[in-house]
Amino acid sequence: MFKFAQPDYLYLLILVPVLIGLFLYSNFRRKQNIKQFGNPELLAELMPNVSKFRPMVKFYLQLAAFIFIVVVLAQPQFGSREETTTRRGIEVMIALDVSNSMLAEDVRPNRLERSKQIMSQLIDNLGNDRVGLIVFAGDAFVQLPITVDHVSAKMFLSTINTGMIANQGTAIGAAIDLAIRSFGQASDIGRTIILITDAENHEDDAIGAARLAVENGITVNVIGVGTPQGAPIPIPGTMSFRTDRSGNVVVTHLNEEMGREIARAGQGIYIRADNTNMAMRAVANELETLSTAEITSRVFTEHDEQFQSFAFLVLFLLILDFFTFYRKNKRLSRIKIFDLKEKLSK
Repeated sequence: MFKFAQPDYLYLLILVPVLIGLFLYSNFRRKQNIKQFGNPELLAELMPNVSKFRPMVKFYLQLAAFIFIVVVLAQPQFGSREETTTRRGIEVMIALDVSNSMLAEDVRPNRLERSKQIMSQLIDNLGNDRVGLIVFAGDAFVQLPITVDHVSAKMFLSTINTGMIANQGTAIGAAIDLAIRSFGQASDIGRTIILITDAENHEDDAIGAARLAVENGITVNVIGVGTPQGAPIPIPGTMSFRTDRSGNVVVTHLNEEMGREIARAGQGIYIRADNTNMAMRAVANELETLSTAEITSRVFTEHDEQFQSFAFLVLFLLILDFFTFYRKNKRLSRIKIFDLKEKLSK
């Protein structure tokens, strides 16, 4: 597969038609200036060594060199190899609550953004571990299947928002059930679910789902986001807050008791997230207690650099341009091609 490592440099190719236009305009102005001195054909006879085509040849040699220099800067790469790597680690499924209550600002900048910051730090600390992402509100969906590609995990993380799931609610049990089914086949590897939620308005049997996870050799850790005092829920794009049917502002509270019960049933820990890194450190310490096993995965190696060929081509064009003069070559101009053919035929 062919690609450019630095494709932004290709925007410099926009200058190519500009340079051609300037060259053509320069030739036009030169011809107009010659006409002011007299008949161009008579003037050409007075300047027999002036070449009509060599300036054009030099320009296109320089233009071609410029194009290939841009290609070199863009770092063309070609080909890739798939390799199988084996490393020791654990498997982690992160389930993130994206219900509207996660927009409350009782932690900064809000519950959802603080959760994403914690997740980003967790992913950075996973090392050789595999990670997957699940988002849930009234329904649960796999955002990223379990993988060793932490770069993709962080890329998907940046796209998460409360508008991803139309069905609002807090289906914690559904998220845990989906996480259980999303792990790999290996049974000897440490596996855990990290549930990040405010645990408010849970709609299903989250505790039963946590117990089912333990039966499958999976622990459930819970990070509670928010405060028990709660906060109103902003409406995105406005200065207003969500209200109930009576017109009263809805205040969402962190349900710590539910979070603790889920963690207890899942044989994990419960920790409340605040504006410090305590939650991330507590979960990281918990992950270190899990047993690691060999994880086999397929990865693609880096593409082979191909800029060397284009660099040699640039060098060749510049050397050729250096030995191409604007004036005619006297020795070559003495050669009469048609007279030579006539002599050879005799």
